[in-house]
Amino acid sequence: MSQLIEIRDMCKIYNPGENEVRALDGITLSIDNNEFVAIIGQSGSGKSTLMNMLGCLDVPTSGQYILNGEDVSGMSDDELSDIRNREIGFIFQGFNLIATLTALENVELPLIYRGVPGKERGELSETALIKVGLENRMEHKPSEMSGGQQQRVAIARAIAQAPPIILADEPTGNLDSASSAEILNILRQLHAEGRTVILITHDNEIAQKADRIIKIRDGRIEQDYIRNAAVQEAVVQEAAVPEINIQQPIFEENVNTQEINA
Repeated sequence: MSQLIEIRDMCKIYNPGENEVRALDGITLSIDNNEFVAIIGQSGSGKSTLMNMLGCLDVPTSGQYILNGEDVSGMSDDELSDIRNREIGFIFQGFNLIATLTALENVELPLIYRGVPGKERGELSETALIKVGLENRMEHKPSEMSGGQQQRVAIARAIAQAPPIILADEPTGNLDSASSAEILNILRQLHAEGRTVILITHDNEIAQKADRIIKIRDGRIEQDYIRNAAVQEAVVQEAAVPEINIQQPIFEENVNTQEINA
């Protein structure tokens, strides 16, 4: 597999000086195309700061971040926005859906901001919702759906324009065990489709669903290992939920998640 992400000696320092806080302290790691990686750590470990760096939502104090061959470490806000649109689909714990819009309209909204024509926008949104098993919920509003269904809408919004990277921040944090299993199943299918999936979590049981686990503590990588291949195969074959049909993506652009939340 070719290298997609390379981070070299990355530091993020808040309040530089006598009372400085090193949220990230010399992080070095690489992630290849089509990896399924879990980054795990407790509150205050630095995992959320690392997620912001990986998602081009912030820039480091020092060090380098090479994403798909481009050094994004010192890019401007506008340049980072372009990178996010092109490379990354975000899935957040809180869903971030607009309460007054239907599932279809929620998925379409960022495509409107991107200037995608109406017909193409509708086709992309419908295809994304079908991918996550919500073909019968397209006209439902968030209040008419379960938490698991709302998170599936958020996933559809993230994948509508087929970004190569899926960055999922505690995607099961607000869900019951059955809904959590559904969401993790979808993430595994997206990985099988060829996406690079990066899962941020504090839950070791959730992290075990990934193929590679990076443990972070006090802003540093404590462990970085590949799970046993036999265990990975068992996870893939797990029958906790029915498989959801995921079709091949059609277009190659992504949603600007920050615009959704604006």
